[in-house]
Amino acid sequence: MQRLYDFLRRHPTWVDGFWAVFLFGISLASETAREDSRGTESQVLIVPILLLLCLTIALRRRMPERMLLLAAALGVAQLVLNVETTPADFAMLVIVYTVAATGARWASRLALAIGLCAAPLAQVRWWNEDTSGAGNVALIVFQTVPFALAWVLGDSIRTRRAYYEQLEERATRLEKEREAQAKVAVAAERARIARELHDVVAHNVSVMVVQADGAAYVLDAAPDQAKKALETISSTGRQALAEMRRLLGVLRTGEHQEGGEYVPQPDVEQIDDLVQQCRGSGLPVDFKIEGTPRPLPSGVELTAYRIVQEALTNTRKHGGPNAGASVRLVYFDDGLGLLVEDDGKGAPHELYEEGGADGAGHGLIGMRERVGMVGGTLDAGPRPGGGFRISALLPLKPAH
Repeated sequence: MQRLYDFLRRHPTWVDGFWAVFLFGISLASETAREDSRGTESQVLIVPILLLLCLTIALRRRMPERMLLLAAALGVAQLVLNVETTPADFAMLVIVYTVAATGARWASRLALAIGLCAAPLAQVRWWNEDTSGAGNVALIVFQTVPFALAWVLGDSIRTRRAYYEQLEERATRLEKEREAQAKVAVAAERARIARELHDVVAHNVSVMVVQADGAAYVLDAAPDQAKKALETISSTGRQALAEMRRLLGVLRTGEHQEGGEYVPQPDVEQIDDLVQQCRGSGLPVDFKIEGTPRPLPSGVELTAYRIVQEALTNTRKHGGPNAGASVRLVYFDDGLGLLVEDDGKGAPHELYEEGGADGAGHGLIGMRERVGMVGGTLDAGPRPGGGFRISALLPLKPAH
C-alpha cells in the first residue's frame, strides 16, 4: 500500500486522468439513460461538452488557470445552448477548489465569483415549475454552498502551504546565519589568538636580545655566564620559532596589536590566581595539580590558561545558582592534561558554544581553535546527571 501511495503522489496527473475518465463514464451513462428527453441539438453537443469538462479535471494541476477559463466557457455554452446540468458539471466544483489552492490570485477571485454565480444562473435558466419560488431559492442556496466551501477549503490550504514554506525558508535562513556567525566567530578568535601569540613571540625575542647583550658584555670576563646566556638564547629562539609557526598558521587578517610594545600573556602559574578570583566572586572551585610541574612552551601555557578561564567564565554565566567547579592540571611525559567540570543546572550546550570569557571569546569555538593551534584534542559536553565537562590534552612538542 505504501508503494502504491508513493506512486500516486509521484504521478498526480495520472490520478486526475483516472477520475476524469471515471466521471466521463458516469456522465455518459447518465445522459444515455435520458437522451430521449433531450432535443437533437443537445444530443449532438453533449458529448463534446462532457469530454471538455472531464478534461479540466485531468489537467487541473498542470494548468489550473486555463482549465478554469475552459470550465467557465463550457458553463456559458451550456446556458446558451440549453444543455442542462450533468454529472460532469462536478468538474466546476473541483476546478474552483484547485484554483483557490494553487492558482494565481486573480484566478482564485474569478473562481469564487464563478462558483457563486453558477448555481443561481443554472437554476434561473432551468427553472423548476413544479417547485415554489421559495423552493427554487432554497435550491439555489443549497447548490451554492458547496462552491463556497470548496473555495474556502482551497484558500485555507494555500494559506497553510504558504505558512509552511515561510517556516522552511526561515529555518534555512537561520541555519545559514548561524553558519555565517560561526565562521565570523572562528575568524575573530583566530585573530585574537594570533595577537596573543604575537606578544609571546615578541617577549621571546626581547629575552633573546637581552641575553645576547649580556653575553657580549661578560664574554671575556665570565665565559661560563656567557655560555649560559647563549644556551638561553638557543632554547628561547627555538621556542620563538615554534610560536612563529603557530602564529603564521592562525593569522588570517592584517590586524596587529595596537602600540609598539608587547603585553605579557598569562601562563599556567596564573591559573591559581584565576581560581582565587573565581572563589572571591562566589564560585566554589576545587583546584589540583597532578604530576611534576615543569617549564612548558609559551603557546601551551597560554592555551591552558585561556581554556580554564573560558570554562570557569561559562560556569559563572550559565551554571545557575549554587554551581561549583573543579579544575585539574595533569603533567604527562609528553603533554599537559586539563579537566574542568561543573555541577551546574543552567543553560544548554548551545550557550556554551556561543558564550565567551569576558565577552571577548566565543565559548567552545574559541577553545577548539586554541587547542587545534597547538595540535591538541578537546572533548566537551554535558555530564551525566547534570553539569558540563571540558577535557583537553595539549602536546608539549609542536605538531609539524
